[in-house]
Amino acid sequence: MTVLASALDTGGPDYAAHRAAMLDKLAALDAEHAKALAGGGEKYTARHKKRGKLLARERIELLVDPDSPFLELSPLAAWGSDYTVGASLVTGIGVVEGVECLITANDPTVRGGASNPWTLKKALRANEIAYANRLPVISLVESGGADLPSQKEIFIPGGALFRDLTRLSAAGIPTVAVVFGNSTAGGAYVPGMSDHAVMIRERSKVFLGGPPLVKMATGEESDDESLGGAEMHARTSGLADHYAVDEADAIRQARRIVARLNHRKAHPDPAFAEPPEYDPEELLGIVPGDLKTPFDPREVIARIVDGSDFDEFKPLYGTSLTTGWARLHGYPVGILANAQGVLFSAESQKAAQFIQLANQRDIPLVFLHNTTGYMVGREYEQGGIIKHGAMMINAVSNSKVPHLSVLMGASYGAGHYGMCGRAYDPRFLFAWPSAKSAVMGPQQLAGVLSIVARASAAAKGQPYDDEADAGLRALVEAQIESESLPMFLSGRLYDDGVIDPRDTRTVLGLCLSAIHTAPVEGARGGFGVFRM
Repeated sequence: MTVLASALDTGGPDYAAHRAAMLDKLAALDAEHAKALAGGGEKYTARHKKRGKLLARERIELLVDPDSPFLELSPLAAWGSDYTVGASLVTGIGVVEGVECLITANDPTVRGGASNPWTLKKALRANEIAYANRLPVISLVESGGADLPSQKEIFIPGGALFRDLTRLSAAGIPTVAVVFGNSTAGGAYVPGMSDHAVMIRERSKVFLGGPPLVKMATGEESDDESLGGAEMHARTSGLADHYAVDEADAIRQARRIVARLNHRKAHPDPAFAEPPEYDPEELLGIVPGDLKTPFDPREVIARIVDGSDFDEFKPLYGTSLTTGWARLHGYPVGILANAQGVLFSAESQKAAQFIQLANQRDIPLVFLHNTTGYMVGREYEQGGIIKHGAMMINAVSNSKVPHLSVLMGASYGAGHYGMCGRAYDPRFLFAWPSAKSAVMGPQQLAGVLSIVARASAAAKGQPYDDEADAGLRALVEAQIESESLPMFLSGRLYDDGVIDPRDTRTVLGLCLSAIHTAPVEGARGGFGVFRM
């Protein structure tokens, strides 16, 4: 056994300060998550329940297996926008009849479950996760369709939702739609394009155009039931495959559909996973409040991997990047974790080799971010930092094994790319409340703008206003700081959620289990040209 030794002083002042700072951030995060849980607010929630209907998360709770976890994804979608936090849609991974499924549920307490631009982005991300990991999709539908005032941002890209359902089906990934209320206009294609459709007596309303639209378009008088009710679709149109008497019956039938799918994981679940040697509670005190202060990522690794057992790769070379092999909830993983923040040429070459090894062995990669980017300066440019950084980014880009990313601290510049940021298609990406991500740090970015402005004034022979410069720098720093924070980035779906550090092992374990529903196969070549 190669158990990591911990040097974390849990009784020291630094640990206490780091823990206090993290708890403050978690309290702020909890307040934002509460907004998503509140949906459309007390008034609309009460009205929905008065109609005898379950809330979106209550439907999910009945759907998933008792006492099984539900990994909610992107709960802060639309944060900082004009739309309700959560984007009127709940998405996540849950176990139904022993099968891991990607579940989506419209929140009808938010403008009747209508889809806004952030709803669309969130739904498309969910479909992407389902496709990559071969997870059956269960759609719990109750939506009035597109939020019409924002139709210009929804209509054209929104067609991808229906395309995705057909592609999932074509790939042999089952899709199930359970209609709890309205599923109108474009939304009618969700049950229409799903493999299985469940509708509820006197509740489901599925039509391309409701009675008012039909009246305007054709002059025909009609009612909801004859036009698109569950009984009509079950008896006449054939759109409904299953007819339920109420919501509980619909959920029961959805569970039976999944039980009969004969959907199998490509890889069996591990039989046993040894817990870490160290208390995950201690993860709260590792990351400093000031990200300029380095921390040892081995302290994090020791608290998330099985038995705290970690075989380090090239421990004496490129020491600003820690790489090595471990198991996490029984699954083999390769880990890349930034130690001192900056990536030099040695770290870049080390990472590229390690990524290739993981691909040869079909082992998923976990990226733990705390990087300010690749090193700059004359010595490093002459030493080939560009070609070596490109080598690392090339390896990440063309790696075929699944990638999981966790932003613990800084994730700036091209270092964010080399460590498999969102643009590099990690299967899942999560952030801690301590994380920050941008093109560079606020002070550095403001300083660069100041230097450029000063040089421009000098070139024109004009005096430079130092007072205005100070004001501009302060303004830019404040803007970049606010746009670097995890809630801002999560609101734009640049991650799959901001998580409590103590939940990191559980979240990664759930993701690894989902990933292994699909085959895990690495690249055996095809990395392109590595500059030497």
